[in-house]
Amino acid sequence: MDKKDLILKRLIEIGESLKQTGDAKALLGLGSIGMELERFDEWSDLDFFVIVKDGKKKRFIDNIDWLTNIGKPAFFFLNSPDGYKYLYEDGVYCEFAIFEEHELSEVTFSAGRVVWKTDDFNEELCKPSKKNTPWKPDNLDWAMGEVLTCLYVGLCRFGRGEKLIAAKFVQTFALDILVASASYFEKEVSYFKDDFQNERRFEIRFPDFASKMPDMMQGYDKVPESALAILNYLESKYNVNAGIRKAIVELAERVRVQ
Repeated sequence: MDKKDLILKRLIEIGESLKQTGDAKALLGLGSIGMELERFDEWSDLDFFVIVKDGKKKRFIDNIDWLTNIGKPAFFFLNSPDGYKYLYEDGVYCEFAIFEEHELSEVTFSAGRVVWKTDDFNEELCKPSKKNTPWKPDNLDWAMGEVLTCLYVGLCRFGRGEKLIAAKFVQTFALDILVASASYFEKEVSYFKDDFQNERRFEIRFPDFASKMPDMMQGYDKVPESALAILNYLESKYNVNAGIRKAIVELAERVRVQ
């Protein structure tokens, strides 16, 4: 069976299994199996919420027969007090949470698609009352100051031989801030912007910036090269202070030849 068909079939099967328990109220599909079916593909997960009757959450957490009776698991674990990460042997991967009806008003989530519900379930509960927005610096000068000093500190760590933390400073800490600031430098392509993570679908949303990423993330032994690539990108978009630029370039050249 085609992987996409298998994933969607599994979702319907989960809904039917929940119905048979008599204690579930609804199955809410999220992400690419929810309101964003246009981007659904063979790489999609099954992300969903199970809404159950008040007082029944523990039953669905403690006993996941409503999943195992559909197909044999390859691996699963309780990754939060509310739900599991669950991989079926046939490769369908699920991430889900279980909530009682009264809990939904306190949960932050993106709007989803009701896959199955009981006749008396109020679908209005599936409209998020709390909206999340991924972080974006409101002060560009502050953000660029953080990026530049992360590059400098990372290069110092690299020079000391602390390559792991050096890579984190340059290729994670600095880049996280730069990615969050992307819309300052490039017009964003409108394509299913995620409510939680700036990195999701970044290659489509910011294609020019994304094309520079391979040079900015060269790995454990190439921290100086990565730092210089980030600096070069910054200089093409922002008026970089000459003093910190000189310090970063000199330090990168020094530690690169150690």
